[in-house]
Amino acid sequence: MLYQLHEFQKALLQPVSSWAHAASEAFINASNPASKVPGSERLAASYELLYRLGKNYKKPEFGIRSVEVDGHEVAIHERISLAKPFCNLIRFKRFSDDVKIIQKLKDDPVVLVVAPLSGHHSTLLRDTVRTLLQDHKVYITDWIDARLVPLEDGDFSLDDYVHYIQDFIRSIGAENLHVISVCQPTVPTLGAISLMASAGEKTPASMIMMGGPIDARKSPTAVNNLAEQKSYNWFESHVVYKVPPTYPGAGRRVYPGFLQHTGFIAMNPQNHMQSHWDFFQNLVRGDEQDAESHIRFYDEYNAVLDMDAKYYLDTIKTVFQDYSLPNGTWAVAGDLVKPEDIKKTALLTIEGELDDISGSGQTRAAHDLCLNIPKVNKDHYEVAGAGHYGIFAGRRWREKVYPKIKSFIREHQPAQRKTQARLPKLAAK
Repeated sequence: MLYQLHEFQKALLQPVSSWAHAASEAFINASNPASKVPGSERLAASYELLYRLGKNYKKPEFGIRSVEVDGHEVAIHERISLAKPFCNLIRFKRFSDDVKIIQKLKDDPVVLVVAPLSGHHSTLLRDTVRTLLQDHKVYITDWIDARLVPLEDGDFSLDDYVHYIQDFIRSIGAENLHVISVCQPTVPTLGAISLMASAGEKTPASMIMMGGPIDARKSPTAVNNLAEQKSYNWFESHVVYKVPPTYPGAGRRVYPGFLQHTGFIAMNPQNHMQSHWDFFQNLVRGDEQDAESHIRFYDEYNAVLDMDAKYYLDTIKTVFQDYSLPNGTWAVAGDLVKPEDIKKTALLTIEGELDDISGSGQTRAAHDLCLNIPKVNKDHYEVAGAGHYGIFAGRRWREKVYPKIKSFIREHQPAQRKTQARLPKLAAK
């Protein structure tokens, strides 16, 4: 019933939001007499804020049309490489007319970015992708809103998530691949690669894990505490609802995106209130650059998706209540996940010093689990002054984190490894 009430409220707000947007435009349009009314700037700002608080936020586009590579502009074409019911594997294909640039593009390492399935769309990693494209061939998991997936496509579980990652790795080719998992997918990514190693399959050249709950017992955050304090049954009865008839996934049990969004806001309500107040003030002052920055952020932040209830509840129990991965008890489709079987995949873990979602040490715990990866192929990086989002977006990502990742990938690129292995022999000759 809550989902239906939310949809009803959204339907009621849409006309008000549209009217507020039109009123805002009227008060800033120089050709409209209303713009000459004393205080028109404040009125326009008030209506614009009302519009943005009530509007319906749709899934944003990646919108990456080009990037700069070695001083040359390279065109980007986004396309679906592999389609599955709950996720599309997206490739960002790079094009150039310059022969030297084409050769560089061919020689660049391949990266698979495993985006979180935790309420927001994968476009949240737009800055991550855009930066990586300067020096890498990039793929990303683009998770589909569960309310858009028909019931006949079945449930989506944490086991399915692991199998999806394995299928994507196999589709791209594991041997020359570097897998970057951001936040929540660090756990299923480690599970996927562990199972591939146990089965004797080729595993990726490296795995880079950023701000994820490998061992959620370490430095628990508010997110961890909630999952611990409430029972599995509480989550099932209080946050799982059926998709209304107006969507393709009608009848599917989901954890609705609007509930997840409410949780995000509740974690830092004062920060969001201040942000909206600052936006209002920027509009009144005519500070278009800061106002536009606010709009870009909240267009992304307020666009949320539903998660299949099976996957959500599996994650609560496996990751945040039973701690199955660090306890060595996690089985996927009956196969025990054994990170100690990984031997040929290099490991880099990254944490933000001020991360309030995945606490200090939660991601670094992967090093203790992957005990048979040689120490020379392991590294950890703590980003000073960075919160959760700062490790994959913004200035700290571009200036501190990305150079570290780029260097690590180059160091563990298979062709580079072979060259380094031959150097001692050549020196001896």
